[in-house]
Amino acid sequence: MLYYLFEYLDKTLDVPGTGVFQYITFRSALAIILSLMISTIYGKKIINFLRNQQVGETVRELGLEGQTQKAGTPTMGGLIIIISTLIPVLLLTKLNNIYIILLIITTIWMGTIGFIDDYIKIFKKDKQGLKGIFKVIGQVGLGLIVGSVLYFHPSVTVREKSSTPITFNQKENVISSVPVEYKSTATTIPFVKNNEFDYAELIAWTGDGYHNWAWLIFIPIVIFIITAVSNGANLTDGIDGLAAGTSAISVLALGIFTFVSGNIIFSSYLNIMYIPNSGEMTVFIAAFVGALIGFLWYNSYPASVFMGDTGSLTIGGIIAVLAISVRKEMLLPVLCAIFFAESASVIIQVTYFKYTKKRFGEGRRVFLMSPLHHHYQKKGYHESKIVTRFWIVTILLAIVSIVTLKLR
Repeated sequence: MLYYLFEYLDKTLDVPGTGVFQYITFRSALAIILSLMISTIYGKKIINFLRNQQVGETVRELGLEGQTQKAGTPTMGGLIIIISTLIPVLLLTKLNNIYIILLIITTIWMGTIGFIDDYIKIFKKDKQGLKGIFKVIGQVGLGLIVGSVLYFHPSVTVREKSSTPITFNQKENVISSVPVEYKSTATTIPFVKNNEFDYAELIAWTGDGYHNWAWLIFIPIVIFIITAVSNGANLTDGIDGLAAGTSAISVLALGIFTFVSGNIIFSSYLNIMYIPNSGEMTVFIAAFVGALIGFLWYNSYPASVFMGDTGSLTIGGIIAVLAISVRKEMLLPVLCAIFFAESASVIIQVTYFKYTKKRFGEGRRVFLMSPLHHHYQKKGYHESKIVTRFWIVTILLAIVSIVTLKLR
């Protein structure tokens, strides 16, 4: 909203200094400051409101040290992240930008699913919360929306330089390199020299015109990524500060990818895909990072509030949509390796337990407990040490991810 006000002041009234709002970097700086202020100043008021409404965490007895002290801690703290993100975004971004619209939809959509899940757990006294099938339906629904928009919307394009014959008159043909914007289902493969891969190639065997059916591959892939990453973030939210801290680091790295992919100069220098209009997502990312860091003020050990599924599902959904939008989804196993390790530990544990129970009549475990962070708690590590070390691993992986811009 403020963007349009200052645009009017600059272009219509020619007010000095108002043109600075045209710069993504300036608005990103404002966004992170504003979201930090909202989350830290008003976060306490939201926590008190949740406490007064008796929105407290019901802790299952898992035999973990310090677990009983967490009972009654306010949950649904993801509301702090959502509010602190959306207010700067609504004020400082171009609200007609298709990528911003998608991210706002993602935030509200996943936040609503998480809120319903937390509401059932707390007020309906059902520890299972929203049934898994309904969570999956919600994630698939969002994937359908995101995948369809990214594939069919005319504003979602990729630009490249290609040699295209241009006829000036009937006597002369001139071939020049001109920028061309086109629809594409291409993505980026990390650590590979010729690092672009088009999902449409997976159905090339169908014959000519296969690009017209690329959505049959692209949309299911989007659905899978959104479902996997949001569930991974949900599983990671198990100890104080783990999900918020690792997410802030990963999202900050995605912010760098977004900025360079949306800037024609940097993308040309780095020889990566230039994605028109995608740079506006940098402002959203700045607001999101500020909200996550501000939330950590209250969520760091010992936590005054938990994010609940309201926060964790939202975080995972946003990260997935950001990565897909800038064609960096294949980097997610590296950038969000903690999410995937947590998910893998649960899958391995459950699968191995069922297999051994069927074969030997007694279920056996690979980990002392899953998800992975509980395994280290069982081994005697304090949760603050586990969180710090997971943060360090995420920082290293974020650096490796960023290096892929030039390392091929």
